[in-house]
Amino acid sequence: MTARAAGQREATTPHGIIVRKIPFAFDEGIEPIWNPAQPEWSHMVNGASLTMPYLEPFLIRTMREAMALVDDPGLKEDARGFIGQEGQHFQNHRRYNEMLKARGYADLAAVEDEMEADYIRFQKKSLRWRLAYSAGFETMTVGLTEWLIGNRRAFFADADPSVTSLVLWHMVEETEHKTAAFDLYQAVFGDYWPRVWGVFCGSLHVIKYSRKAYILMLERDGRWRNPRSRLRVWRRAADMLWNVGKVLVGSMLPGHHPSRVTDPDWVRQWADAYAGLPENHIPLLDTRDPEIPARFA
Repeated sequence: MTARAAGQREATTPHGIIVRKIPFAFDEGIEPIWNPAQPEWSHMVNGASLTMPYLEPFLIRTMREAMALVDDPGLKEDARGFIGQEGQHFQNHRRYNEMLKARGYADLAAVEDEMEADYIRFQKKSLRWRLAYSAGFETMTVGLTEWLIGNRRAFFADADPSVTSLVLWHMVEETEHKTAAFDLYQAVFGDYWPRVWGVFCGSLHVIKYSRKAYILMLERDGRWRNPRSRLRVWRRAADMLWNVGKVLVGSMLPGHHPSRVTDPDWVRQWADAYAGLPENHIPLLDTRDPEIPARFA
C-alpha cells in the first residue's frame, strides 16, 4: 500500500504539538463521586475515563502504521505529537481507573475485558477502517472540548481539582492535535464515505462502553433505579448529544476540516498558563472559583 496523495498534496505546516508529561496523582483521598453535588455526572465522566486505556493505545497503533505510508515531514511531526499526547492521556487515566476499581467498583474489570476484546478484534481490520474510526472519534472530541470547557462552571465548580484538572487538560490537548488523525486519513485514503462512517462508528463505540461503565457504577451506588437519578443522567446525555452532535454533523459535510472549528479562548489561556510552570508540575485548577480560570495552584 502506498500513500494516496503523498506527491499530490501541499506539505503540511506542523502545529507544534507539545507533549506534556504531567504526573497526576490519584490517591485514596479522591472520592469516586468527585463532584458531590452531581453524583451521576461524576460517574458519567468516570465511565468515559475507563475507555481511555483501551481506546488510545488503539489510536496510537493505527497512527504509527499510517504515518509510515506518508513522506510529508509536517504530517509526520503532527502524528508524533498526537501519539505523545495520547500516550500521556491513557497512562493518567489508567492510574485513575485503578483507583476507581480499588474504591468499590472492581466489577469495572468486566467492562475492561470487553473493550480489550473489541480492540484486539479491531486490530485485524483494514488500516482504512481503523484510521477512519480514529479520525471519527477525534472529531467527537472537538465537540466535547467546546461543550466541557464552555460549561465548566456548571460541570466542575466545587468538584475535586485533580479530576477536574485531568479532564480539562485532556480536552485542551485533544484540541491541539485535532487535525492529526483527519489529515493522516486524507493523505493515505481520502475516501469520503468511509470517513463519514468513521464518525458514527468511532463515536458510538466509545459512548457504548462509557455508558456500560457508568451504569454499573450507578447500580453499585443504588442510584440507577432511582427515577430522579435516571432523569439527571438522561438530561446530561441529551445535552451532550445535542451540543456535540452539531459538531459531528458539520464534520460530515464535504470539504470539512477540523481547523475551521474555532477553539475556545480558554484553551489558549490554559496553554499559556502551563508554559510558565516548572517541568512535571501538576496543573491543578481552582474549582472553588466558579469561573474555573486557566491558572494553577
